[in-house]
Amino acid sequence: MMGRALLVIGWLATLGLAGTAVLGYVGGGDPDLMRQHVLLALASALLLLFSHCWIMFYLIGTGKAIKEAVKEHGLDAAAVEETKRFKNESYPALMLAMALAMATFILGGGAATGTLPPLVHHVLFWATLVAQGRALLREKRVLDANERLMADLDRKLAVRPATS
Repeated sequence: MMGRALLVIGWLATLGLAGTAVLGYVGGGDPDLMRQHVLLALASALLLLFSHCWIMFYLIGTGKAIKEAVKEHGLDAAAVEETKRFKNESYPALMLAMALAMATFILGGGAATGTLPPLVHHVLFWATLVAQGRALLREKRVLDANERLMADLDRKLAVRPATS
């Protein structure tokens, strides 16, 4: 359930990024719209960072719980390897989306002050949006697989006789 909530926050961050783009492209230098653009960009970037960081922690936590259950109850160790695969599959995409979001926000200041060509900010934004979309799709796939793995382990533990 927590993974799903974090995924929703990631989608909200993506909508915020899209709204930020609208304000930036429509703003045309209007100071009020540019202030809104910066504030929405900050909020969206922070939501993006929050959701991806916490999904990484969530996968670490569930992986640890699975590892302990496997060890404690003598279950198939393949489940532990599966949790490692989840992290290896998702972390690079999450890190890329976070790095691009930070770079886009930070370098947006350079574009606004004229010390950086606006094209750099525009290219970074579109790269961020694509990376964020890919990260969300990968997160969903990994969270679904993680949920299935935990449910499978729960079923196996439920049918095992209690040991004293």
